[in-house]
Amino acid sequence: MCGIAGIIRFCNEKISKDQLKVMTDVISHRGPDGQGQWVNERGNVGLGHRRLSIIDLSDLGHQPMHYRDRYTITFNGEIYNYVELKEMLSKKGYSFKSHSDTEVLMALYDNLKEKALDVIDGMFAFAIYDHKENIVFCARDRFGEKPFFYRLDKGNELVFASEMKAIHALKGKASVNNKILYNYLAFGYVDNRVDFSETFYEGIESLPHSHYLVIDLNKSSVSLERYWSIKMSTNDDTDFKPEEVKSTIHDLFYTGLKRRLRSDVSVGSSLSGGLDSSMIVCAIDQLFKMGHTDQHVQQKTFSARFPGFSRDEGKYIDMITGVTNAIPFSTFPEEQTLLSEIDKVAYHQEEPFGSASILAQYEVMKLAKENDVTVLLDGQGADEIFAGYHGYYNVFFREMERKSTKVYEKEVKAYEALHADNIVNEKPKKHIGQYARKYFPSYVDRLRFGKMLLKQKTNKYFNTDFFQEYSSHYYRFNNSFNNLNQELNYATMKGDLQVLLRYADRNSMAHSREVRLPFLFHELVNYAFSLPASYKIHEGWTKWILRATFDNLLPKEICWRKDKVGYEPPQKRWMDNVLIKDKIMTATEKLVDERILDKKVLKKETQSHGTSERGNNEWAHLMTSYL
Repeated sequence: MCGIAGIIRFCNEKISKDQLKVMTDVISHRGPDGQGQWVNERGNVGLGHRRLSIIDLSDLGHQPMHYRDRYTITFNGEIYNYVELKEMLSKKGYSFKSHSDTEVLMALYDNLKEKALDVIDGMFAFAIYDHKENIVFCARDRFGEKPFFYRLDKGNELVFASEMKAIHALKGKASVNNKILYNYLAFGYVDNRVDFSETFYEGIESLPHSHYLVIDLNKSSVSLERYWSIKMSTNDDTDFKPEEVKSTIHDLFYTGLKRRLRSDVSVGSSLSGGLDSSMIVCAIDQLFKMGHTDQHVQQKTFSARFPGFSRDEGKYIDMITGVTNAIPFSTFPEEQTLLSEIDKVAYHQEEPFGSASILAQYEVMKLAKENDVTVLLDGQGADEIFAGYHGYYNVFFREMERKSTKVYEKEVKAYEALHADNIVNEKPKKHIGQYARKYFPSYVDRLRFGKMLLKQKTNKYFNTDFFQEYSSHYYRFNNSFNNLNQELNYATMKGDLQVLLRYADRNSMAHSREVRLPFLFHELVNYAFSLPASYKIHEGWTKWILRATFDNLLPKEICWRKDKVGYEPPQKRWMDNVLIKDKIMTATEKLVDERILDKKVLKKETQSHGTSERGNNEWAHLMTSYL
C-alpha cells in the first residue's frame, strides 16, 4: 500500500525528479517507509512513489520498480493472489528477484497485457511504462478501493497521483467545480453517479473504477476502456439448492479472507459489532486456531464506542471479543474530538464527506497505528452485495409481487411478524411514491428533482446568479428499480459503497494503515449476483444466506440480529457545541460572501442534526469551507 504520482509530457519540456518529489512529499503519509522518483532517458515520463511496506519488506520491493529492461511501475495496492499468479508465471518461464506482488504484477502484464486485469484478485491503482511500445498503461481496481486522480492538459502533459493534493502541489490548487458544488448543496451528493470521473475540482478527474487508461506517447493520445462489470443473472430459485449455495459462499469467503491475511506485517480487524465485521473477526480467530494462516500473533480488533448513546454497539463488540482470542482496543470520540480533528480529517478526505461518522472511522485508524497494526480487515461491501440495509425491502417486495401474489403475501407477513418489535429501523411505508415507483418508475426521479428545484426557487436558498447558472446541471440518474439485484448492482458500483470506499482509503492512509475488504473478492461478488433475491432477503431477514451460512460461526444474538445500526456517532449532540456552531456560521457566511448562497440563509438559526438528517444543510456548509 503506497502513494503514487507521475508526469507524462507530450511536449519537449523535460521532467525533473524534483518535480516528482514535490508531488510525493505531499502524500508521504501514504508511504512513510521509503520513496523513489524516476525519469526515463527522454525526459518525458516520470514516476514517483511513497512506500508503505506490507509484502517483502526488503529493498527489493522498492519502487518505481523495473522489470526485464522494458517495464517501470509505480503501484499502490495489493495483489492478493500473487502467490498463485507467481507459480503460474514461473511455469511459463518467468523469473523473479523479489518476493513482492509488484514484480509479479509486471510479469503478469508482460504476459497478458490488459487481460492481466481479468485474473487479478486485488485492490490497486498503478501505472506501467512500457519502454519498447512507448506507452503508459494505468489501471484501477474493479470496485474503486484505491484512488487514481489525473489532470490532462491536452498537447502538453498528463499528471496523476493517489491524492489531488499532490496534483495541486505541482500545478497550483485547482478551482472548485461549481457544478458538483451545486449538486452537493442542493441534493447532498458527494459524487457524480452519472460520471465518476468528475471531482470537486475543475480539471482534475478520477480514473473510474473497473477502467484502464492507455497513454500513447507516439500519438500523444489518451484512451479510456472499461474492463469489468458485475455479471448479472436471471436465475430462478429452482436453479439453486440452499446447501450447495451455503457451501459455495463459505468456500469463496474463506478463499478471499485467507488471501487478504497475506502480509509481512501485523494484521488486525475493524470491529463495529455488526454482522459483517463480526463474521470476519470470528473467521480469522477460527483460522488462527486451526493454523490456517501465516499470521502468528494474536488478532487485535479496533472499535469506536459512544457510551450513553442509543446507537452504541459496545454490547455486541464485547460479545465478539468474549468468544474469540482477539485483543480489543476501543476509541471514544466525543465533541472535543470533532473540534480538534475535523480540520485534519477534511485535509485527508479532500472532498466533502457525509457526516461525523467519518471522524469516528479516522479515530479507529489512528488507534490501530498507536497499537502497531498496519493492516486492518473490514466488512465493507457485504450490505450492498447481500442486501443488508432495510431500505432494500421495498424493491424486494415489488419484485415478489410481480413474481407471485402468494409469495409476496407470505414475505410481507413474515417481515411484519419478525420486525413487529424492531424500534431501531423504520418499517417501509406505503405512500404515493411507492405506487409511483411500481407503475411509473422512470418518472419518479424526474418528479422528485422537479419538486426540489421548485422548492429552491420558492424558498430562496442559493444566490440568484449561482442558481441560474448551475441549477440546470443537476445530476439526472435513475435509481428506481423493480429488481433487487439491479438495485444492489447500482449500490455497489454507483451508489453509496463508492463513497464509503473513498472514506476508508483516505482515513486509513492518513495514518499509514491499509484496509482490506474480504467481501469484495470479485468471485464472491459475481456468485452473489447469480443468486435470486430470495437468497438475500428471506422471511423478513436481510442478508439471509450469509446468516444461514455462518450460523455456527457467530453468536446467535449477532448472527440473527433484526436491527440494523449504521456506523453512527452522536453527531446531533456534538453539533450543539457552541464552537462547532461558530464554525458552521463562519462557513455559511463564506458561502454568502462568495455569492453561492442567498444572504437570507444567515437569518436561519443553526440547527443540530443527526448523521442521516440535513437540518438547514449545516453539515454541508461546514464541509464546503474546506474546499
